This record gives sequence, structure tokens and C-alpha cells, in this order.
Amino acid sequence: MYAVTAATGHLGRLVLDRLKGDVVAVARDVSRVPSGVEARHGDYDDPNSLRAAFAGVDRLLLISSPELDAARRTAQHRNAIDAAVAAGVTAVVYTSFLDADTVATGMTEAHHATEQAIFAGGLAYTILRNPFYGDAFLPQVADGVIRSSTGGRGLNTAFREDLAQAAANALTGEGHLGRAYDLTGPLWTYPQVAEALGIAYEEVPDAEPGPMAWLNGMVRAGALERQTGDLESLLGRPAETVVERLTTLRGIF
Repeated sequence: MYAVTAATGHLGRLVLDRLKGDVVAVARDVSRVPSGVEARHGDYDDPNSLRAAFAGVDRLLLISSPELDAARRTAQHRNAIDAAVAAGVTAVVYTSFLDADTVATGMTEAHHATEQAIFAGGLAYTILRNPFYGDAFLPQVADGVIRSSTGGRGLNTAFREDLAQAAANALTGEGHLGRAYDLTGPLWTYPQVAEALGIAYEEVPDAEPGPMAWLNGMVRAGALERQTGDLESLLGRPAETVVERLTTLRGIF
């Protein structure tokens, strides 16, 4: 039996859509679980609920908590790992983040700690180090122009649908245990996308301080240009490109 935590979140729902067979959706609010899927209550802050939810589960997809506080997020993940061990789960697939294997601070702090807890917990494991979601960076067209503050540098984002399929494949397929995958989407830039779509491009300053300005700074520094073949390998096909997604959506421009 498979189980998926955070099953009512954006990624969790997409994974459920792609899973076939005996799967349990673990969620804090079971009323939001899609119909036709076995729903079990499981709260990352309630270890007892997690142990009950994981009963009879063989392989668990542990989707990382959306909690922003690193200490609480780590504690929530430890609750899930400890509950999985106590319930007799044999293998866990964890959705981590790129560079969490080497960077133990900042946005990867909780992911790094969780990976270490999984390694120490004795469960068979697969680590999926996801990139930023492409949905958050999808170029927008305003007045016939695509604008960004990225300095023309590359982004290795991937769309949730592909990451969900990769997670489903890692959970149900063979040959993935004991492995960590560094998942990157096809490298793209805002100017390249604009050119491919026949749309003008304009580089602009960051509008104001905040999360997007911080992310743009990372892009300008080349921090999102890493490339591996792991996502394509897990999918068994190329990942969707930003140009392909925008071509599909072109009717809204």
C-alpha cells in the first residue's frame, strides 16, 4: 500500500491523480481529499494521528510541510519519519529541495535536517530534491512585452505536473531506493522565451524589496542554472518547457 502526505496540497493532489492501485491520502482535513481515494487523518503536529494514518502502509511519499519556520518544519518531518518507523513503513520518498544535501542553512535548513533524519532512521529511502516551481516564474505579457529583472540568466524551474509524475514514478517504481535525485527542468531565460514567442522583452529593475526581488537576485547570480538529467530520467521523457506551457496558454495573451 502507498500513502501520500499533504495529499490535499497542490503537489499532493497531482500525485494522487497519477497513482494507480492501493493508495491512501493522508491529510489534516480529510473532507478535501478527492472522492474515490481512501482518506486518513494525519497532522504533522500530531504524531499519534500519523502513526494511525500510516498503519499498513508499505511505501510513503512524504511531501514536505509548507511551514516556513525551519525548526517547526523539521519537527513536523521528524514526527512523520518516527511515525513511519513505528507503523512499519518500509520505504519513504521525500520531496526535498536542490542543494539540501550540502547547504544546512536558509531555505534548505529544514530539508537538510530531514534528509539526515531519514538517513539515520533506518528506512529505505528515495530523496527528490525539487527545483523552484515553474508556475511561480511563468513569464507574463503586459502591453505586448515580457519583462523581468533576471539579467538574462537561466532558470532550472520545473512544473508541478512533471514533479508530481516523477514522485509517483519514484514511489511505485523499482530501482529508486537508496538514491537521491537532483531534479532540474530544462534551462530557460526570459529573453529566450520572449524571442520564441515573437514578443518583445524588456529588462527592468526590481519593483520593490521582497521575496521576488530576492529570487531575482539569485537568478542574476546564476544560482538557478544547475542542470542534471535526473528529472528526465525519472519521467522517461523530456520535462515540459516554459515555451511549451506558454504556447498552450497563448490564447490568454
